[in-house]
Parts: sequence; structure tokens; C-alpha cells
Amino acid sequence: MQTRALGNTQVGAIGLGLMTFDQTGSQPRQQLLDTVTAALDAGVTLFDTADAYGPGDEKGADAQGENERLIASILDELGVRDRVLLATKGGHVRTEGGGWDTDSSPAHLHRAVDASLERLGVEQLALWQHHRPDPDVPYDEVIGTLKEVADSGKVARVGLSNANPEQIRAAHTVLGDALVSVQNQFSPAFRSSRPEIDVCEELGLAFLPWSPLGGLGDAKDLAEKYPAFAEVARDHGVSAQQVALAWELAQSPVVIPIPGAKRPQSITDSAAAADLELTDEELARLDG
Repeated sequence: MQTRALGNTQVGAIGLGLMTFDQTGSQPRQQLLDTVTAALDAGVTLFDTADAYGPGDEKGADAQGENERLIASILDELGVRDRVLLATKGGHVRTEGGGWDTDSSPAHLHRAVDASLERLGVEQLALWQHHRPDPDVPYDEVIGTLKEVADSGKVARVGLSNANPEQIRAAHTVLGDALVSVQNQFSPAFRSSRPEIDVCEELGLAFLPWSPLGGLGDAKDLAEKYPAFAEVARDHGVSAQQVALAWELAQSPVVIPIPGAKRPQSITDSAAAADLELTDEELARLDG
């Protein structure tokens, strides 16, 4: 698989998003282990999770951090810690009843870093990302906290998520080289993050599209909803999902999609997008 830059590190051009609990709140551990193994075999080296990822509504706030613990245990079981760049996020919290909220107060973000260090069993987080702007905390204050986190030595790299161009520029001004990535939604169904991709390319930041196939629930319908992707897929003898990821990679050399996958076959197919070359004519059809 081709690689792309994440700060001063090269990672596989396709990552793996690890929000992997199913709708019932259960987690098929062996299936996830097999999926992670398939990802590694395919050259995937960027794995992305968050402290807010966890099982369904019945656990509420108790779900906070469960995905981090699970992923850490699987990487340890496989003995592959040194082969992956494991990213996580903080600032998005689970509430009772299965809801979601934001907390970007300085105290919470510092606690979130410490909690992720403990759950992931590391002395330094490889990439820690601010998950989502908090309407109750000015973004300039959040950036100041991210600077404190970066200066603490507890994280090797800092990223933003769900940030607009102005927020990206402001954070880059303060954080400098400590800021390496932006994770926003981008897919055939959601293309309005083009300005953020352009800013990332200008500033030398990686852009990590989340839900690059429209989310686990919609990815299977991609060919039906977007006929151009299905047509190009037929021409190449591949899946429409693989074409979608190749199209995203072609948007800019800073793009590193992070599709989710629940089965080994899914991430194997997604990873092959890194080596799928689309013509200018095909890209124009997909852009239309």
C-alpha cells in the first residue's frame, strides 16, 4: 500500500476507524481481532478510536472509554503495538440514556488525556484529537488547552476534528508543528469539507475523512445511491466503496480516509483503494 504523511510519520494511505460496537451494544471480539489482523496484512497502520466510543444506549455514560480498552487489549494480544499509529480523541462525552454531549473545559480535556493514557496503556498518545467544538467554550480557549496538552509531553501529535477553516488556521498559528491533522466528515454524500481539505493541503496537515463511505449503515447502499461510482466500479471490476475511497485519495495528497469495518473482507477491500488509479475522466464523472 502507498503511504502518506501524518506529521513526520508515514502511515498507510487508508486507515481504520474503530467505532466498532454494533447496534445491540455487543462487541464480537474475535471478529474485531480478525478485522484488525486483516487491516495489518493489507498495510493499514493508522487506527483511529475515541474515548466516547462504546456500546449502545443501555450503558450510557459507563460506555466512556470502552472502545479504547478493547482496542488496546487486541493490539496487545496480537503484539503489534510497534506496527501501528493509534489515534484517539477527547472532548465528546456519553450521557445517561445513550446521549452525547461536549465538554471542552480545560479540566475535562486534561482529564481525558490522562484517562486515555491509562486505558490505552501507553506513556504518550501517538495522536490525540479534539473531538468536537463545544458551544459553551470559546475555541480560542480550547486551542490554549491543546497547546498545554502538546507542551505536556503526554501526546506526540495533536489533531482537530469537526473544525472549520478559521478554526484550523487559528489552531495552527498557536500549535505550529504539533498540529498534524484534521478529521472531518467527507464522502460521496457529504462533500462540503472541500475548503478544509484545501486548508490542510496549504498548511501541510493530514485530512482524515470520517465516515468516508457514508457510515457503516449507508456504505452498502453507495452503489445504488451514486450510480457514477457503480459505473466506474464495474469498469475496474471492483466495489463502488473502493472507488469512493480512491476518489477521496485523489482529492489531495494529504487525504487519508479512515473507513470503519466490522469484517475482515471490508477492510481488505477498502485498503485496496490505495492502489486503484482513476483517470481524469473518471474523476470528473465522480466529481459531478
